[in-house]
Amino acid sequence: MTGEPSAQVPEDPRVTVVLITWQRRDEARLAVRRLLALPERPRVLVLDNASTDGTADALRADHPRGTPGGDRLDVVVLPENQGAVARNTGVATARTPYVAFCDDDTWWDPGSLERAADVLDEHPSVAVLTARILVEPGGVEDDIVTELRDSPVRGAPGLPGPALGSFLAGASVVRRSAFLQVGGFSRRLWLGGEEELLAADLAAAGWELCYLEDLQVHHQASVLRESARRRRNGIRNTLWFTWLRRPLPAAARRTRDLVRSLPADATSARGVLDAVAGLPWVLRERRVLPAHAEARFRALEESQRSSRSRDYSR
Repeated sequence: MTGEPSAQVPEDPRVTVVLITWQRRDEARLAVRRLLALPERPRVLVLDNASTDGTADALRADHPRGTPGGDRLDVVVLPENQGAVARNTGVATARTPYVAFCDDDTWWDPGSLERAADVLDEHPSVAVLTARILVEPGGVEDDIVTELRDSPVRGAPGLPGPALGSFLAGASVVRRSAFLQVGGFSRRLWLGGEEELLAADLAAAGWELCYLEDLQVHHQASVLRESARRRRNGIRNTLWFTWLRRPLPAAARRTRDLVRSLPADATSARGVLDAVAGLPWVLRERRVLPAHAEARFRALEESQRSSRSRDYSR
């Protein structure tokens, strides 16, 4: 898994991998080794969210310039922890038409990046392809995969896979031009359910999002997780997205369903209070989705009520 492919194999010039990390040096080192060993030989751009554990130095020492892997690796240390917004820097820096996102506890299967690039070449209306996710250790299919595979969203005819309303950034390949067109991830949302707003803006601009079964990502959840903060942000960001983009009746329904599903604990209360505190800017920047984009989220309402992937009780 850590060996460098033969120098005779050319880099696929279509895909850059953008990996974000924070305070997970050992996991980031393993993820980068796996990415540099892929047969597509992608360029790998690591955005270090101001880690203080020596992540950047370790990555550079593992893959020095002048070595085959080192010449395909760039490590950028950001001045502060930007969360998911660090991906915006990665996409802006990349010079390839497609960008594969990766977290420091995920990795792509050999051949998946080439397959994604081929599909995006063939389907110019598609902005995002989301992969099948296997949970490691054990290679068990993630619960979310069934929802992706059975998505009720209706997309344009001839798509390469089921149309999606949103996506999972750590398991997706995006079309760089589409991402830049809509402005990338919102700085206000930071991290935690940040994909939904971007997905909505892509749909509003006429882009398609799809699940593609023959792309595959592995996820071995890090033990270094701020679970309470992530849940708090997820609640806040779901409510912010809902009131930023959904029509009033739909926003009221989604708010009711979400609040009813929350456990009565301090994290839930803080998430809701954070959302309420942001209402002035949310209402000021509110821009309701056009009908074709709103239809995607309306189709998801029933599945969202029972979705384990957006279960903020855990």
